[in-house]
Amino acid sequence: MRVLAAMLVLMGIIVLRYGYVQLVQGDKLAARMKSLVGQEYERQSPRGAILDRNGRELAVSSMTKSLFIDPSQASKKDPDGIAADLAPLIGQSPEDVQKAIAKGGGFVWLKRFLSQDEYDAVKAYIREKELTDCLGFVDEPKRYYPNDVLAANVLGFVGSEDKGLDGVEQQYDSLIKGEVTESFLYTDSRSKPILDSIFQKQPYRGNRCKTVQLTIDSTMQFTVEQELDRAMAENNPAAVTCVVMDPKTGDVLAMASRPTYNPNKYYDYSPEAWKNRAVSFIYEPGSTFKSVVAGAALQEKVVTPNQVFVDPGYVMVSGRRIQNWNGASFGTVTFTDVVKQSLNTGFAQVGLRLGAENLMKYAKEFGFGEPTGIGLPGEEAGILFNPDDMRASDIATTAIGQSIAVTPIQLVRAMAAIANDGVVLKPHIVKSIQNADGSTYMESQREEVGRALESATDKTLVGLLEQVVASGGGKKAAVKGYRIAGKTGTAQKIRPDGTGYMEGRYIASFCGFAPVEDPQIVVLVMIDDPGTGNFYGGQIAAPVAQRIFAQLLRYLRVEPSTDPFADMEKTQREKPRPEPKKYEGEIPTGMIVVPDFSGLSIRAAAQKAAAAGLQFESEGSGTAVSQSIPANTLVEQGTSVSVTFGQ
Repeated sequence: MRVLAAMLVLMGIIVLRYGYVQLVQGDKLAARMKSLVGQEYERQSPRGAILDRNGRELAVSSMTKSLFIDPSQASKKDPDGIAADLAPLIGQSPEDVQKAIAKGGGFVWLKRFLSQDEYDAVKAYIREKELTDCLGFVDEPKRYYPNDVLAANVLGFVGSEDKGLDGVEQQYDSLIKGEVTESFLYTDSRSKPILDSIFQKQPYRGNRCKTVQLTIDSTMQFTVEQELDRAMAENNPAAVTCVVMDPKTGDVLAMASRPTYNPNKYYDYSPEAWKNRAVSFIYEPGSTFKSVVAGAALQEKVVTPNQVFVDPGYVMVSGRRIQNWNGASFGTVTFTDVVKQSLNTGFAQVGLRLGAENLMKYAKEFGFGEPTGIGLPGEEAGILFNPDDMRASDIATTAIGQSIAVTPIQLVRAMAAIANDGVVLKPHIVKSIQNADGSTYMESQREEVGRALESATDKTLVGLLEQVVASGGGKKAAVKGYRIAGKTGTAQKIRPDGTGYMEGRYIASFCGFAPVEDPQIVVLVMIDDPGTGNFYGGQIAAPVAQRIFAQLLRYLRVEPSTDPFADMEKTQREKPRPEPKKYEGEIPTGMIVVPDFSGLSIRAAAQKAAAAGLQFESEGSGTAVSQSIPANTLVEQGTSVSVTFGQ
């Protein structure tokens, strides 16, 4: 019995001891055991990469070591000696290290993102001096932009704590940001990792660290940026912006601004250089907006290409004088000439015929007055009138591209709609986003916003814009062998306080697309405040666009096309015109003799009819081939004559 009792007592003691160990000291002992067989460590996953549309790296991350100090421990040893020894290893002065120690506490950064040489030197120093209790390293991802300034204003940059601060880096920060996870590494008695533990590491499968693939083509981007640098050197402007878009998909193929910066050293530049002017700069578009007005007028049938206008050189609307870009009168012209020569007087009249409601309706249908939703931070909406608040002068000035404000990306989208048979698309800067495991998280698709113009109207408008480049104000944007359509613009800059315009300060621009028969690219070039005295869009922006068109069309391997307008003027000059027969006999009072219009252009025929006192109507295009009333016929003044034009 005594033995049994002793055994029961012993068993009770064991149970109590087991319970005490498990319940009271369990966590402490488990932690102690865990420290003997391995160690906890934090694992930092690198930030996701940013690629161009062809998979070329635009932004990548690599893991680097950052050095910290524990001032509370360092102050117990030899702080001055530590500062003197450590400073030259990390490129700092002893005073800098002493200041860090003087801050106190348990953690102070000494230097972020050490180079490999710095890391090796400090690691050896810590081991030699046995300073593991006061100096240590933290793995941090360092962002690197291998192409330096290329697409900097689109990409943005990353600040401390792996936080995106501008551009794509900011917009998609929550998706591409790295993540810190805790892991346990098994070690042997000498604290060396056990191989099985190393091999058990799994790739990151969280919801961050995604790879963003842009619609940008790095080769096209490089071409554009080279030309912008040249434009800066030639014109000495405050800034230059260019956007290249695929009109069939809405993909932005290139987007660049000058001035710019190197995102690897973003802190060396002013915030103004960080700005992506393509989406965040609003300005009066000037005559480039006339493309939209012309389309609206043709759609509403308030004008036809051959309709005749009388241009006195200026018009007065609600007490406001609106004159042509050169202050001169072009006389009797057709609407085609109004577009080709960008006549403000003609567009003011067209705008008044359209009215405020229609003018604002079409501006909105083309996408003005609201952000495009391209997916970049800081995008502006622009400024449009409320139709109810518009006076006649507001209508007239809006029709010539003043009194409203747009962004470059909005203007590019509008021109892309004209190139795309009148259909407005949503622009994209991101092509796709891939998860860390390689699966697809998101892929952008062609997205139609609406139809701004009917197909037939759009084709007519394209024909007018093609003539602008072929033989109008945009001739310097022409590329031999290719059919290009577009519109130039020259707009006076508004004062910062909005109280009028700055004298002698302009924004010159050109926006167009090519090739006309199968548009592949839309190009906008905007030169802000040129400092050379030459400020017309047709003179300084169109040549930049010409060089960009020429290089990009070759890069895209677009076959040359025949320009139907290339030899028109030469043909008209070389074609002998028959001498009109003189009317014989007396001309009664109130009667006139119908002139011979054979071989004349529309403009020349309209001017001749006006000089003779006839009402003029035209059909077709090219040169005059027939007329409703034969030449040398005696008719009353004011009689209407219709002239047919053809090739």
